[in-house]
Amino acid sequence: METRHAGAPAGLLLAAGEGRRLGTPKALVEIGGTRLVDRGVRMLHEAGCTPIVVITGAARVDVAGAVVVHNPEWRSGMGSSLRTGLSALAPACPAVVIALVDQPDVTAAAVRRLRAAYEAGARVAVATYGGRPRNPVLIAHEYFDEASAYARGDVGAREFLRARSDIVVPVACDDVADPGDIDTPEDLQRYGGSR
Repeated sequence: METRHAGAPAGLLLAAGEGRRLGTPKALVEIGGTRLVDRGVRMLHEAGCTPIVVITGAARVDVAGAVVVHNPEWRSGMGSSLRTGLSALAPACPAVVIALVDQPDVTAAAVRRLRAAYEAGARVAVATYGGRPRNPVLIAHEYFDEASAYARGDVGAREFLRARSDIVVPVACDDVADPGDIDTPEDLQRYGGSR
């Protein structure tokens, strides 16, 4: 792959869900006294993403260090949040790293690996764990519209990644992150968090 010097990607944190099984919006959940939404923004900042955009829905939250965009269609699922986020980015934005608010063990180190793949020429890069694609995901600007077209219902970038597997660069992140998510009170208990 040829090396390209690319500008820093934006960070997009999807945080709109109501946390139906959890009983509270995930953005508001706290682990160690820090809300998940603030942890996600800090992680993206530490990885060098700029600007950071947070998509909210069930709970409207203020977040220091981020642009907060409300998704009025959040009830329709993650797809609408991804579309809202991609359309909120400036036309000159070279790429975006998409992360989910309910994955507290996704780290800045994982995002930096995606950035390294991007800087080496990858146009779409996805973190893998045990060889399986998960989150976060980096998408270059020229694929924003295509990714948006695939984002429907509760599907974010997954269908886009499947359809365009020819351009997706897998990036192993097993040793620096974990894609485990917080969906239930039991999950939250494992993390020692609170609602």
